[in-house]
Amino acid sequence: MNAIELRRYIKITENMVIPSKVASTTQGSTFLRKLPLGIQRYIVNRGARSNPYMSFIVEPYSVFLAFEVTDIESAEKYLPPDYSLYPSAMFNDTQKRPCAIVSAFNVHTNVFWGNRIEFYLVAENCETGLLSWIIVDYESNTHSYDPSQGFIGPSTSHSVITTSYLGEIIVDVANSKKDNSLILTADMKNGVLTELDQRLWVEGNLSVDYGGELQQSTKPFSLVFDPKEMRQAMKLPLDDILLCSNSFGGGFLDPKPFEVACFPYAQHFVTTSVPTATAMRTAEDLEQAVTEINDTMNEIFDTECFDKTLNEL
Repeated sequence: MNAIELRRYIKITENMVIPSKVASTTQGSTFLRKLPLGIQRYIVNRGARSNPYMSFIVEPYSVFLAFEVTDIESAEKYLPPDYSLYPSAMFNDTQKRPCAIVSAFNVHTNVFWGNRIEFYLVAENCETGLLSWIIVDYESNTHSYDPSQGFIGPSTSHSVITTSYLGEIIVDVANSKKDNSLILTADMKNGVLTELDQRLWVEGNLSVDYGGELQQSTKPFSLVFDPKEMRQAMKLPLDDILLCSNSFGGGFLDPKPFEVACFPYAQHFVTTSVPTATAMRTAEDLEQAVTEINDTMNEIFDTECFDKTLNEL
């Protein structure tokens, strides 16, 4: 994908997010949460027919911490059927091992806006052979929807994911009803842009699934993005990470991360409104999907003005 195509895709994903509509969706979710789960799923599936895509923009300075799984048997109980843990690492220069990843990020989409903590196990899909990110748990200060729980409101008592002029990432998130929290400070000043493991970051994001209590006989779904967004990230020295609290994966993880990644730029994803399996398997498949989205959205935007602006950059 060249620079003009990339800028087009970025503008398309950002233009899909309309704050007033996000606010209306947030208000509507309060009512939808009161409905039986079967009716919630029907409404979501029906809505997906008219708007099959969801724009998902992760804002700059998202942070990812990788932990070694020390009790494989306990960890694999959280995987959906036909998955097994697979040795992995976020960066090419890190030794691979069975691992879990905790991420903290601010996000805006065309259906919700806020921040999230997500906890994943890295596993291989035994049927497709694809490396996969398995979402086992998450916390958020805004409303969410997942197949097992339907619409849920904010889960946090407080939720801070931000940066300081000192070059720090500051995370302080806690669940309002249970003992679930992530509190850390990460100094970015000594971070070095480092090549990411492409199987994990490209192939893995083409096979995302739910595990633990979130699993609901779903099929893995794919994110659509420019694979070059996953080429590198800042590798932060472990000595520059102050991890005060992490309740995710308690009991089967080494309490100290073995690597920490930070993306100092926004990442632009498109996914289906409801989890939907796709045939994408490679970076080339992703680039083709981005091209198709660009072509589809040409009918919505004033492409003559859009292209003129892009070409002048």
